Amino acid sequence: MCEFPNHDLSENEISFLTEIPKCEHHLHIEGTLEPKLLFELAEKNNINLPLNFPATHEELAASYNNFSNLQDFLDVYYIGCNVLINEDDFYQLTLEYLTKVSKQGLKHTEIFFDPQSHTSRNLSIDLVFNGIKKACDEIFVEFGITTKIIMCLLRHCSIDDCSATLDLAEHLIKDGKIHGLGLDSSEKPFPPELFEQVYLKAKQLNPELRLTAHAGEEGDSSYITNALNKLNVERIDHGVRSIEDPKVIERLANEKIMLSVCPLSNVVLRVVQDVSQLPIKKFLDANVPFSINSDDPAYFGGYILDNYLEVQRRFKLTKKDWAFIATNAILGSWCDEDRKTELLLNLENVMNKYHDF
Repeated sequence: MCEFPNHDLSENEISFLTEIPKCEHHLHIEGTLEPKLLFELAEKNNINLPLNFPATHEELAASYNNFSNLQDFLDVYYIGCNVLINEDDFYQLTLEYLTKVSKQGLKHTEIFFDPQSHTSRNLSIDLVFNGIKKACDEIFVEFGITTKIIMCLLRHCSIDDCSATLDLAEHLIKDGKIHGLGLDSSEKPFPPELFEQVYLKAKQLNPELRLTAHAGEEGDSSYITNALNKLNVERIDHGVRSIEDPKVIERLANEKIMLSVCPLSNVVLRVVQDVSQLPIKKFLDANVPFSINSDDPAYFGGYILDNYLEVQRRFKLTKKDWAFIATNAILGSWCDEDRKTELLLNLENVMNKYHDF
């Protein structure tokens, strides 16, 4: 698994960052498939992995150090998707993620899933959704973690295929069981404006459907502008290249459009060479709201707390900085106002507890 330099944090810093009530907005459930579980499910479901695929889960984990770009990762990611066959697989996958992060201060998560990665293998959206939802319901009872489920369209698929996928999910969207729509996979050469009519169609199915899109990871800041203008998204996934355009930064701050930033992911996929190169301080200085997320943590070497800790190692943020980040993560979530109030009170208690941070 990927390793990052261990610049020491104090016990007080680690405790503080662990206790902060966290909201995760950029988490692909397929990206939580740990190498060990991948091999276990392949064996259980009689899935033959490619001949050039690593022979053991240890070798597979080690190979994750060698991604040179987003597409390198996606090639392995989609192979992993192939071992997920039945509802229980998706339940087990989701439960393992939620159980792990329950110990990291996570209080609310908005889970992405890629239906086209599964419908292309003749699995139904209901099968995938039901497995994820079963784990979400169970973890709420056990740990009180609230969840929302967001389906993402694969931008490398045809517009017709994306539209047909909406048709397959229509009943889940209309019933409000799927809470949001996202857009992921390789940004280039698939700019947001290609999907304008698909997003319009989704909103017509349910005007309450929330909208987001990956932009400004591979694509330049114009991808962010076009996602906002053409898709009418409420937030931007990644968005780190917004820093290239002062007008985009000003808009994000003025309109309180949250970015879901993924620090360790950005390093592994060579968006930056080091977390310290991310515009975290510039976002703080410009009052741009953002949350810190893990993206595909089984592949990128860290879950949500690992990302918090690495940001602190690199930037030595103040308690005020973390209050800004955590507050905006709560306010930018798609949970109801009562839940936000509850989480803000939790955050206030943590801030009051750590006077000397």
